[in-house]
Amino acid sequence: MKDLTRHYTQSHWSFLMRLARLCADAGGKAYLVGGCVRSALLGEEVLDFDVEVFQLEPDILESLLRELAPFTKVGKAFGIYKLSGWPVDVGLPRRESKRGSGHRGFDISIDPGMSLEEAAMRRDFTVNAIYFDMLEEGLIDPLGGLADLEAKRLRHCSERFSEDPLRVLRAMQFAARIPATVCRETTDLCKNLTPEGLSPERYFAEWEKLLLEGKSPSAGLHFLEECRWLQYFPELAAMSGCPQDPEWHPEGDVYEHTLHCLDAFARERSGNREEDLIVGFAVLCHDMGKPSTTKLIDGHLRSYGHETAGLKPARAFMKRLNLATKLAEQVLPLIKCHMRPAILFQEKSSPSAIRRLSRDCGRLDLLLRVFRADSAGRPPIPDNSHEANDWLLAQARQLKVTSTRPKPLLNGHDLMKRGWTPGPHMGRFLDNAYERQLDGAFTTRADALEWLEDQRPSEDQFKENQSDRLKE
Repeated sequence: MKDLTRHYTQSHWSFLMRLARLCADAGGKAYLVGGCVRSALLGEEVLDFDVEVFQLEPDILESLLRELAPFTKVGKAFGIYKLSGWPVDVGLPRRESKRGSGHRGFDISIDPGMSLEEAAMRRDFTVNAIYFDMLEEGLIDPLGGLADLEAKRLRHCSERFSEDPLRVLRAMQFAARIPATVCRETTDLCKNLTPEGLSPERYFAEWEKLLLEGKSPSAGLHFLEECRWLQYFPELAAMSGCPQDPEWHPEGDVYEHTLHCLDAFARERSGNREEDLIVGFAVLCHDMGKPSTTKLIDGHLRSYGHETAGLKPARAFMKRLNLATKLAEQVLPLIKCHMRPAILFQEKSSPSAIRRLSRDCGRLDLLLRVFRADSAGRPPIPDNSHEANDWLLAQARQLKVTSTRPKPLLNGHDLMKRGWTPGPHMGRFLDNAYERQLDGAFTTRADALEWLEDQRPSEDQFKENQSDRLKE
């Protein structure tokens, strides 16, 4: 048997052993179960732990936990305790009976005397129903999860799987994270489920894991298509079957291309959660404009304007998944600009064009990650983005616009200090000044102020210009 404990930190293991001994001394039994066992068996470091305790009543368990750490109880009858200061959730076996729609539509009762085998049957997948006896340091595998994990196979634990439609999305993200193939019987169960009552928050949690932890996001999204759940994400469904010109996209339709791009993105994740989410969603959504723009022109499939056309469906998709507005607003410029790096490199564009690209996309370094993933998503055509990426990064670093938009060097206070009165004419002048800054007319604050002294027109001229515009 593999030494699972080497994938746990020393402090975590010591804490877990104290918990196991306290439970044993009180006549109970504590097991690690779920992701902390599955991940360790896959050779991955584990930082979060689920412990299931048998043969102890809730009040006794609570008194034991107080000796270890403060805790909060989740729900009134869930039997889940979150320990403060430790990445440990402690649970008691519970019975669930379906009483309504959605993943919350259950009556729940605690049953400390439940057998381990019955508790395992109430979990989602066999790979998550492998128990680790901490005191004996032995595995207990009542449902054959070890064989399934070895075969990279995702299989439901029992027919009760169908009681919670959220498990379809869990299958999606586990298929991507392990990665694994979902067995036919489980896929058939998923086909008969609908996302009744699932909240956007729960949608997002599963998609977040797919993007941030999936080794092969394509495996999860292939499953979503296979189990017919793509229909519940119409912006994705529209890409499936949308053809592309085989000269440029021999890999297949827009959906297939997107899946290849997501796998390329997953190979280059930075580990920064926020940035990876922004780039991941941009890669997932970057071609959502193709279904509405793809046309046969002179014998070739073309998707002119798909970058801008994709903003509306991308916004709808991210809203459907409850992505935070702050993050979504950073995704959209990356979608709109995702074709421009290749064009700028091909034309060896001027510094002003690179400054404008940085202004328009918000984060040029993140846009280049989308660009690289897009370029890598056309097998068997090799990824040829390296030279363009390196050239653009070098130019951006020289111009100091790699990770931030060029900030205007002049502002309204500068004008008012020179006797201007607030009004629309100031905004027009500052807009013009910013364009001149992007053109390279000035690159420092001192140069901008000097330029302002030379260029400052009178208010009478502004009024005259405004009058001329009104006449036009």
